[in-house]
Amino acid sequence: MSDKVRSIPRPLVKTNQWVIVISAVLTLVFGEGWFLIVPLLAGLSGIVFKYNPIMNIAKLFLKKKPEEYIPEDWEQQQFNQKIAVFCLGAAFIGFLLDWNAVGYVFTIMVATAAFVAILGFCIGCFIHYQWKMYQYKRAN
Repeated sequence: MSDKVRSIPRPLVKTNQWVIVISAVLTLVFGEGWFLIVPLLAGLSGIVFKYNPIMNIAKLFLKKKPEEYIPEDWEQQQFNQKIAVFCLGAAFIGFLLDWNAVGYVFTIMVATAAFVAILGFCIGCFIHYQWKMYQYKRAN
């Protein structure tokens, strides 16, 4: 029986974060929500089908075996991806409906969270930890 924890090599997570940041910056510069569609669809695919095309393309460029990189927890990344997809979706819908303030707010939120994660502090991880602690305290 294997107790192997599912993980994702850090460079794949970073690539996904950079795609979110770049798409958000393009959206903010050009005021076009369509730039958000790539990370939105990739994120939805990762959540629903457990297949993120951005990460799978990035995997082709790894120089080492995936298990030789610093691992990121798969469950944690799924949680983070759900937050990102929510923000990307809200931003995209905001721009689609000409609710530009909503579009800009959610685009700035997701870009900030992804960029801060690239720098080393994962806001989604912090939220996930607080949620798990709340559940634990409520159960005990």
